[in-house]
Amino acid sequence: MTHIADSITDTELVSLLKGGGVGVIPTDTVYGLVCSAADPVAVKRLYALKHREHKPGTVIAAKVQQFIDLGIRPRYVKAVEDFWPNPLSVVIPCDETHAYLHLGKHSLAVRVPSDKMLRSLLLQTGPLVTTSANLPGEPVATNIDEAQKYFGNQIDFYVNGGDIAKPVPSTIIRIVDDAIEIIRPGAVKIDENGRLSQ
Repeated sequence: MTHIADSITDTELVSLLKGGGVGVIPTDTVYGLVCSAADPVAVKRLYALKHREHKPGTVIAAKVQQFIDLGIRPRYVKAVEDFWPNPLSVVIPCDETHAYLHLGKHSLAVRVPSDKMLRSLLLQTGPLVTTSANLPGEPVATNIDEAQKYFGNQIDFYVNGGDIAKPVPSTIIRIVDDAIEIIRPGAVKIDENGRLSQ
């Protein structure tokens, strides 16, 4: 039976996620479909729900060390840790160890989210893969009722975070030769000198 939680602090979420569960939570940007980034079976299930074969999700963590513990090379995340916590995702190179996550792209978007309660959950679960709660070509869910229309009982839990009336996705950047390339404008603005402004 699908679990409905009223808050991201619901203690059952940790055991659900650690047990390979997939669910919908409010992130620091939009409602996201999430699962443990360390669980290849759960990740495959999440991507199947989104009909994704070549478009990887974003990995979110409570702190940079969690990315390193997942096997991401320290030099890639240490170089950008001053950008976090923020609704800002950074695309970094990945090797075959993370093929189940990057789907052949050999790169992943990673983020330490700004929401403190979300980071508290991540401290307990470890890094999560997240992708917007919608189906291809459909608008992102702004509440759990909309999310349930997309995923129904195919997932293990929903967290009701109220309405996110105007969801703004994270900004996505890539560092190329010490310069910042903006891949997708979003919640965080970046000037030409690499300084952040909300």
